[in-house]
Amino acid sequence: MIEISNITKSFGEQRVLTDVSTVFEAGKTNLVIGISGSGKTVLMKIMTGLMTPDTGKVHFNGRDFFALSRNDQKNLRREIGMLFQGSALFDSMTVEENVMLPLNMFSNATKKEKLDRVNFCLERVNLAGANKKFPGEISGGMKKRVGIARAIVLNPKYLFCDEPNSGLDPRTSIVIDDLIIEITREFNMTTIINTHDMNSVMEIGEKIVFLYKGVKDWEGDKSQILDVTDENLNSFIFASDFLKDARDALKEKIARNK
Repeated sequence: MIEISNITKSFGEQRVLTDVSTVFEAGKTNLVIGISGSGKTVLMKIMTGLMTPDTGKVHFNGRDFFALSRNDQKNLRREIGMLFQGSALFDSMTVEENVMLPLNMFSNATKKEKLDRVNFCLERVNLAGANKKFPGEISGGMKKRVGIARAIVLNPKYLFCDEPNSGLDPRTSIVIDDLIIEITREFNMTTIINTHDMNSVMEIGEKIVFLYKGVKDWEGDKSQILDVTDENLNSFIFASDFLKDARDALKEKIARNK
């Protein structure tokens, strides 16, 4: 579980986040949504320790991250997995080497133990046998799955995903969504996802936080989101004619998935 309390962040005179508080539960897919510039990325950087808030606290299962010593912060970061928007694979490294990188940096395991863990993670994301391929030889969806394998190779308690479906076709996006929710439940991770993808919201939004101009404007789940009266949220959800026309269909889809 991650609990954030009264997070505020400014850059000069520009206030990016204002008094944001919520709880992200383990074993659930927690989504943070909002238009570009709403503060999603800054909030994720604060939660992962890449930025310090002006005020507020971030608790990882009761541990106040910014009150910890530098060494304890380093140890806690080892419990965090990160899936970057562009996958962030090293083109000069094979799939195996990319996934093994965190193990080489943070683990004292033997070479065989590392390879066994890499193979387990690749198999878990349905990429068994892809070890010796280079990123330039695989599809965008496969790169995302390699990124997920690398993110979970250290068996993290917390998984952060920044726009995991960016640049993917709808079918591949569904595959990635399904994979994220499966491993979240399987390993009981606290998973937090920044996304603009309303299909992801409707499919895997077990907890949704909507940011608007740096303020937590609404929170709930996918079964509630289509019935809210908040004008800012409705403007975000039904920004396209397609989504306006598909409102009833989305409600039916949610009802079937309950």
